[in-house]
Amino acid sequence: MTRPRPNETGANGAQAMQAVLRQHAEQQYAEELAALAASDERPRPPGWRLSPQAVATYLLGGPLPDGSVVSPKYIGERRVIETAVATLCTDRALLLLGVPGTAKTWVSEHLAAAISGDSTLLVQGTAGTPEEALRYGWDYARLIAEGPSRAALVASPLVRAMERGALVRVEELTRIPSDVQDTLITVLSEKTLPIPELNDEVQARRGFNVIATANNRDRGVNELSSALKRRFNTVVLPTPATAEQEVEIVRQRVEALGRALEIPAEPAALEQIRRVVTVFRELRDGRTEDGKAKLKQPTGSMSTAEAISVVSSGLALAAHFGDGRLGSEELAAGLVGAVVKDPVQDDVVWREYLETVVKERDGWRDLYRACRALA
Repeated sequence: MTRPRPNETGANGAQAMQAVLRQHAEQQYAEELAALAASDERPRPPGWRLSPQAVATYLLGGPLPDGSVVSPKYIGERRVIETAVATLCTDRALLLLGVPGTAKTWVSEHLAAAISGDSTLLVQGTAGTPEEALRYGWDYARLIAEGPSRAALVASPLVRAMERGALVRVEELTRIPSDVQDTLITVLSEKTLPIPELNDEVQARRGFNVIATANNRDRGVNELSSALKRRFNTVVLPTPATAEQEVEIVRQRVEALGRALEIPAEPAALEQIRRVVTVFRELRDGRTEDGKAKLKQPTGSMSTAEAISVVSSGLALAAHFGDGRLGSEELAAGLVGAVVKDPVQDDVVWREYLETVVKERDGWRDLYRACRALA
C-alpha cells in the first residue's frame, strides 16, 4: 500500500493511515508536532520545523501553553537528548551508540520527525549493504537508451536528504562494510557528493545532517575508521538507570503496541511487567536485585526491547489462547525464548536462575512452576 503523503487529508487519507500496520512517527504524533509548532516562538535553525527546545520537549514530553501535554517518547536523562539535539544544530553528524535495545532507532526516528517532518529517509545497514545504497544507482534501461544523465540517476535516501535539506538516518552503521562506510567521509566533511560520471555533484542544502546508530555488542561489527569517527559526535544511550524507569518504558510501549495491533486483552498489570523487568535486569547485570548473589549471564543482550516483546507476546497468548489476562504461563513462554538463545550455555544459566532465585522469591512460585514446565 502506498504511504499517504504527510499533507494528505480527507477520508481516503485517514483510512489509508489507519490501515497501515505501523505509522511513521510524523503521522502517529502529527497532532503533537502541530501543537508544538504553533506554540514554538524560539529561533529555529535553517531547515528545521521546530526549535531545538521544542524538539527536546517532543522527545521528553511536557506541558504546552494551551494546556495540552506532549507524551514522552524517551524516558531517561534529559541531558542525553539535549546533547543529541544540540549536535544536529551544528555541522557535525550524530552517532547514537549503545547496546541493543536502548532505543537508538526509536530516538533517531523521532528526531527526524520533529526536525525535518520526515523520518522515512532511511538507509538500513547490513553486511551486504552496497555503496549504491549510500551514493546513487542508475536506471540501466534509461542509461543504455540515453547515456549518463541526471534523469538516469537513481538517488539514494542520502542524496534526497541533501537535496531537500533534511535529516537522513543510517541504521546499524557498524554492520556496513568499512569501504562502504567511508563513502560518508566526503559528504560529512565537504557537504557534497561527487558524481564523476556526469562531472557533477550534489550539494547539501541547509538543514541536512546525518543520524547514525551503532552498537558494539552484536557479532559482525565493522569498526569505524578514525577519519569517519572524527566526523561524528557520539552520544551514548544507556540502559535504563532504574527498574522503575524500565518498567515505565515497557508499559508505555506495550500499551501502544496493543492499541496498534488491536490485541483484545486487558492491559498488562504493572506487577507482571515488573517481574519481567526484574528478570532481565538481574540476568543482564549478573547479580540479584538486592546485590547479595552473583549470577551467570546469558549470551543474549537481555535488552528493554526484548522485555517489551516478552510482555507483548504474552498479551497475545492471553487474548487468543487464554482468559484475556496476562499470567505467569503466558510470561513463561516468552521468557524462555528471550533468555535461552544458546541451547547449551543459556539453558544452564536459565535453570540455575530458576532454582536459586525465582523459586526462592516470595510471590514468584507460580512463575517458577510455569517456567519449569516449559524447561
